[in-house]
Amino acid sequence: MKITQKIEQAKKEKRTWWSFEYFPPRTAQGLQNLVDRIERMRLLGPEFIDITWHSGGRTSELTTEMVKFCQGTIGLETCMHLTCTNMQPEKIDIALTAAKEHGCRNVLALRGDPPAGKDVWEAVEGGFVHGIDLVRHTQRHYGDYFDIAVPGFPEQVLLPPEQLQLELKYLKEKIDLGCSWIFTQMFFDVDIFIRWVKAVREAGITVPIVPGVMPIQNWNGFQKATRMANTVIPQNFLDVLEPVKNNDEEVRKLGVKLVADMCRTILNSDLDIHGIHIYTMNLEKGTRMLLEELNLVPRIECIKPLPWRQSLTPSRRNETIRPIFWANRAKSYIARTENWDEYPNGRFGDARSPAYGEIDGYGVSLKHTKEEALKLWGSPVDFDEFKAVFHDFCLGKVPSLPWSEQGPSSEMKVIAEKLAQVNDLGFLTINSQPAANGVPSNDKVFGWGPSNGFVYQKAYLEFFVSPQLLAVLLPHIEQDVNITYYVVNKAGDLRTNTHSEGPNAVTWGVFPGKEIVQPTIVEAISFMAWKDEAYELGQQWANSYDEGSAAGEFVKSFFNTSLLVNVVHNDFRQPDAIFEPFIRAAADFAAQKQVPNGNPNGHANGHAVIPNGHAH
Repeated sequence: MKITQKIEQAKKEKRTWWSFEYFPPRTAQGLQNLVDRIERMRLLGPEFIDITWHSGGRTSELTTEMVKFCQGTIGLETCMHLTCTNMQPEKIDIALTAAKEHGCRNVLALRGDPPAGKDVWEAVEGGFVHGIDLVRHTQRHYGDYFDIAVPGFPEQVLLPPEQLQLELKYLKEKIDLGCSWIFTQMFFDVDIFIRWVKAVREAGITVPIVPGVMPIQNWNGFQKATRMANTVIPQNFLDVLEPVKNNDEEVRKLGVKLVADMCRTILNSDLDIHGIHIYTMNLEKGTRMLLEELNLVPRIECIKPLPWRQSLTPSRRNETIRPIFWANRAKSYIARTENWDEYPNGRFGDARSPAYGEIDGYGVSLKHTKEEALKLWGSPVDFDEFKAVFHDFCLGKVPSLPWSEQGPSSEMKVIAEKLAQVNDLGFLTINSQPAANGVPSNDKVFGWGPSNGFVYQKAYLEFFVSPQLLAVLLPHIEQDVNITYYVVNKAGDLRTNTHSEGPNAVTWGVFPGKEIVQPTIVEAISFMAWKDEAYELGQQWANSYDEGSAAGEFVKSFFNTSLLVNVVHNDFRQPDAIFEPFIRAAADFAAQKQVPNGNPNGHANGHAVIPNGHAH
């Protein structure tokens, strides 16, 4: 989506918006840490993000990769910087082609600073001389596909009148050529900014102006940033900050208030500006503090247009349905389905074709090193120690499990005590959701999608269990006609009590002026694709221990013999009903001590058996 469309929509809705800028770090570890941070900061509700292009094009490949990841995996509308510095047209075309391929429709065209070690800017042979040359090239080859922004420099208003008018003439030429909005350089003097905006408007430039502001993180960083950009520092900033310059926390706290006051002045003025662009410097705390100081609360629709993170690549933008099994492993799901070229009716694709990619590469790799795994999960050598890891995850005492990229969700915390109890009983949960009956779509826990709607969901549990305990559980489950389940072993033998091959919608929403949206489902074919990954993650947990160790052998043995089960309670009006069969089954199992004449695979008579996962 073009950013100017987002700005216009916010204006119509009379709401303030905000966006973030990030720069590519220099190291691989720094890149991973930044990606994790962008994912967290997505919850702050930016309307879009902006990825810089380092002077000299030094990080152009990283910029492109970050744009791809943010658009495709994190689901954030992204603007990509382009500079002329050291850039031949061929390199620009590579970046623009990649951006288009991944659904990025917004670029910021800059001349750029001189490369490191040079004081004077000069074009490379065959390259671009001015930012407007970059604009012409982009439009010549890509038409109006990209929404092109250009930089604005508020402190130009301090130049002699003749020079200011010349700079405004250059700016208007870019706008007249088709550039559709203006990003400003960082500033701290709000009076200078207001004077400049009025001069821009008097020059006949009417496109949106996006003010770029930077939270003040510490005194030295503030001094360095303003010195490099030759930014004017108002005296009132110095009066407040200089006395506490040796106290970073105090500088940040007072600096946030100063920048927030500046933002309020802009947003409350008659400049027709309704949003701010935050130069994060790849830092989270100052950005969060600034938004809190301005009382800018993220919209649920911005954070969660769907219950899962929507990919914004061209082939996936209309994807509105996914299996629930990958709820906690979105990156893996995208990696395994990235070669699909269509999503019929918004579905996740035809799972009966070569639907899911192989479970190699990122798809099944643990995000933890062996040392981290040992610290997180210890070295369980018996079932009591093992199930304690799952129990503690439910209560937030263990930060993650192999099947979850993040800690317990806000939804999971609603049923945390009940989940912990289920794990204590021997059913080791790896995915779940509580029931919800017509919760407002702006609810902080369950909400997603457009405002003024209502969301629903069925209670769902997915877990590993021993064959003996499952054999005791199934009769109790079948006493409740509202429960459907799938059971599969590592070899791929699937059993179910449902007679439909169609999907079971477990999440849906009702919104004004829209058809009912059903974004999350349970179905057999997808479950079979997921089970390979689920078991492989268990195997990789076992591989975290030294070969032949007691812990490694125990964990491997468990996943070789256990069954993977998903259970749906289809009456969303009974939030606790899904847990009742587990409690009764555990009581029976404890009384029996063991299942007499039990089938080692836990097969129960009278249930549909689907060998190797092929539906009858």
